[in-house]
Amino acid sequence: MSKTKVTPEDALAFHMEPTPGKFEIQATVPMTTQRDLSLAYSPGVAVPCEAIAENPETAYDYTNKGNLVAVISNGTAVLGLGNLGALGSKPVMEGKAVLFKRFADVNSIDIELDTEDPDAFCQAVRLMGPTFGGINLEDIKAPECFIIEQRLKEEMDIPVFHDDQHGTAVICAAGLINALHISGKKIEDVKIVLNGAGAAGIACIELLKSMGARHENCIVCDTKGVIYQGRTEGMNQWKSAHAVKTELRTLEEAMKGADVFLGVSVKGAVTPAMVESMGDNPVIFAMANPDPEITPEEAHEVRMDAIVATGRSDYPNQVNNVLGFPYLFRGALDINARAINDEMKIACAHALAALAREDVPDEVALAYGKSLSFGRDYIIPTPFDPRLIHRIPPAVAKAGMDTGAARRPIIDMEAYELSLKSRMDPTASILTGINARARAAQARMIFAEGDDPRVLRAAVMYQRNGFGKALVVGRQDDVKAKLETAGLGDAVRELDVVNAANTTHLDAYKSHLYDRLKRGGFDRQDIHRLAARDRHVFAALMLAHGHGDGIVTGATRKSAHILDRIGHVFDVNEKSKAAGVTALIHKGRIVFITDTLVHEWPDEEDLADIAEQAAVVARNMGLEPRVAFVSFSTFGYPVSERAEKMHKAPVVLDQRGVDFEYEGEMTVDVALNAQAQAAYPFSRLTGPANILVVPARHSASISVKLMQEMGGATVIGPILAGVGGSIQICSSVSTANDILNMAVLAACKVG
Repeated sequence: MSKTKVTPEDALAFHMEPTPGKFEIQATVPMTTQRDLSLAYSPGVAVPCEAIAENPETAYDYTNKGNLVAVISNGTAVLGLGNLGALGSKPVMEGKAVLFKRFADVNSIDIELDTEDPDAFCQAVRLMGPTFGGINLEDIKAPECFIIEQRLKEEMDIPVFHDDQHGTAVICAAGLINALHISGKKIEDVKIVLNGAGAAGIACIELLKSMGARHENCIVCDTKGVIYQGRTEGMNQWKSAHAVKTELRTLEEAMKGADVFLGVSVKGAVTPAMVESMGDNPVIFAMANPDPEITPEEAHEVRMDAIVATGRSDYPNQVNNVLGFPYLFRGALDINARAINDEMKIACAHALAALAREDVPDEVALAYGKSLSFGRDYIIPTPFDPRLIHRIPPAVAKAGMDTGAARRPIIDMEAYELSLKSRMDPTASILTGINARARAAQARMIFAEGDDPRVLRAAVMYQRNGFGKALVVGRQDDVKAKLETAGLGDAVRELDVVNAANTTHLDAYKSHLYDRLKRGGFDRQDIHRLAARDRHVFAALMLAHGHGDGIVTGATRKSAHILDRIGHVFDVNEKSKAAGVTALIHKGRIVFITDTLVHEWPDEEDLADIAEQAAVVARNMGLEPRVAFVSFSTFGYPVSERAEKMHKAPVVLDQRGVDFEYEGEMTVDVALNAQAQAAYPFSRLTGPANILVVPARHSASISVKLMQEMGGATVIGPILAGVGGSIQICSSVSTANDILNMAVLAACKVG
């Protein structure tokens, strides 16, 4: 996998548009009538106020406290950037709040406290306690972070968790459980060396000791070498707790014969010679960010038997805190916990380790473009594993209940797991998976409209995001001028600008086109004009000859015109089984509507073809297809010849013996609403449909645009399916980001 390049301009634009910052607050109750307002505020609000004053526990029933976490920092240790101050840390804390929502549906708000005084900091947080169900401390420098966390834990009756310490420790412990499992060693026997005695390092070693690692087997090092009993230089009470009786003085000496190395220090702290001196099947967690203490390549060069993890997403075994904190808090909030204790952290680590030892679901393998199975290169689950949300919180909740940390124990664990499954927005993981697949595919993407600034920005983003090579059809001087105007002048060197004047393949392209079109009234002159002057034809010819892996177009011309042009090179017509499939994403649901591009008035055979193409697209996006043939009638009532073909299409699929669910004809509510569906127990659909095959292109277009404009749905597509190449046509109102998304879909060959 290639490393993503994010430019400063990209990062600033992302934080500024569409509105400054990364989240907003939305009401969860109606706010339209006078009655609504009377209930939400005065006089109705007095009733829950009195109830809570009488019984504080009811705050979890009548307010958002039970699903609200504060992300709090003073900005003294922001990422790897040092002390940027409270305000300078705000973008990171907002980001953390968004991760809580994205991965575990925890509402979170960021709070930046402008003080470096631990007393003032603790006082401020403690006074805000009634508001929140939990506190996530972030980016506070050591040793103050130890003092602050310890004191707040003692003074507050809600979970207080410093993620830089314990988040890293939990994921590290999960990976170590599996690494030791593979190497056949026990935690109480192994010799562990830790380099880096800051917040994360000390939390890691403390958690491992509470899991059975022996004090005398753990050597902790800092910038001054081994922390031994009797050392006075650069010491504090937290380091002293891990001092051991030893003659060892340097990291190099400590590494000899060690079984485990944990690094939370700096790039290059470990040399190949140190790795070579370790025991059999050494476990190396080089977690320095952004660059590890030693790279997996360097470690494996001297020790093939090493099991290596890093903090980086472009190497196997990423120690990523997002595997921990969202699910720890989810489990803790759901039992109204008083604290997140060691047992809850250890339960989280064991649940993560157990998940990595199981078969990996298809959608995760699809997302990573390779099959993952438990072993040296896969000891920690990936952040996009959809099982995390319903596997980790129950383990955390159970440990909390067993240790008396729960105010409200969960009675029905099975129902709780089911509720967690339905809690998450499936579209987020689908889209993330597609991005990961595109990165693995490294497709050469042809951007056909190189004269449009949005297309050029999308091409630059495609390449800088590490998806692959961007090939832009356009003129070099024009591309350069437009990139300079867009503030991306340096990017012109990165892109490959292709056109009829600079390709060596024009004669081959023309010959291919002539063979296809000579019996359609085209002469040599027409062929030259099409191949050399029409960018859509030229781009399609590049794709047909394997000079690119996909095309994205549509920003500057109507889709009908583009289809006509691409149709000169590929079969894109009603006879060819091609279809346009549009994905609508709305309120955590993804529904495909089809055909939105090719068939004007399909008959039942066409409709069956369209359903099959849509099923391929759905599966390629990680969904199990459930097709509904929709109309204004349901199973023959009211009777209408207009609905008849929708009734016949499932019969055609019966004869074909396809391997996905389908049913029809039916109205949209029967297709999408489980309650409406229940009135038809004979229906073959096992749940709401995710593919709607509509009677004609006009109804498809009306449905999509109505959902987009009135419902606020996100539209992806139309995705062109059933064509000989991967071609995606975006709409003329697309932003650079929309065009990039279509390029990513083309890279994954979803059609």
